[in-house]
Amino acid sequence: MADEQAQGNSLTDRKRRRAKEAIRQAALDLFSERGFDAVSVTDIAERAEVGRTTFFRYFGDKQEVLFSEPAEAVADASQGPPAPTELIGSSMAAALAAVRRLVIGYVEGITADPGAYERHQELVNSNPELYARSLVKQRRYADELTNRLQSWGATPSTARQAAEIGLACYYIGQATAQDDPKILARHVERALDRLRS
Repeated sequence: MADEQAQGNSLTDRKRRRAKEAIRQAALDLFSERGFDAVSVTDIAERAEVGRTTFFRYFGDKQEVLFSEPAEAVADASQGPPAPTELIGSSMAAALAAVRRLVIGYVEGITADPGAYERHQELVNSNPELYARSLVKQRRYADELTNRLQSWGATPSTARQAAEIGLACYYIGQATAQDDPKILARHVERALDRLRS
C-alpha cells in the first residue's frame, strides 16, 4: 500500500512538473514571437493547453514565468558544489574561493541552453519592467549566496561581502562578454581572477 501511495505521489509530481514546464515553454515561445507586452496569461494558458486556474497554480503572473528556472536547473542548483572541507570563518580568500565555484556553476547552468539565455536576455533588456524584476531576482541570489556561505561557516560580514563581490563579477562578465552565453562563464571567471592579483 505504501509503495502504491509513493508511486501515486511520484506520478502526481511528474504531472505537475510537466504542466509547469509546458506553461513556461509556451510563455517563452509566445514572448519571442509577439513580444512580452503583447502576450496575455490567457494566450499562455491556451498555448500550453491548460486552464488559467492551472497557470495561476504555478505562477503569480506572466513575469514570474520569465524568471522561473526549468525543473532540471532548480534540481542542479539545489545540489550545488560540495561544502569546503574547512569552515570559512572570516577568511575572505576562502569565502571568495567558495563564491567562485557557486557563481561559475550558476552561470554555466543559465547558459547551458544558449538560445534560451539569449531570448531571455533580449526580453529583459528591451523591457524596463522586466529589467527591474531581473535586478530584484539578482538581489535574491546575493542573499542565497550569503546564506550558503554562512552555512559553510563564514561570518555574516565575510559572507555578505564575498556574495556582493561575486555578484559584481557576474555583472562585469555580462558587460565584457556582451551577454554572449558562449563566453559568459569565461568572462565572469576573468573578473573573479582579477581579485587574486
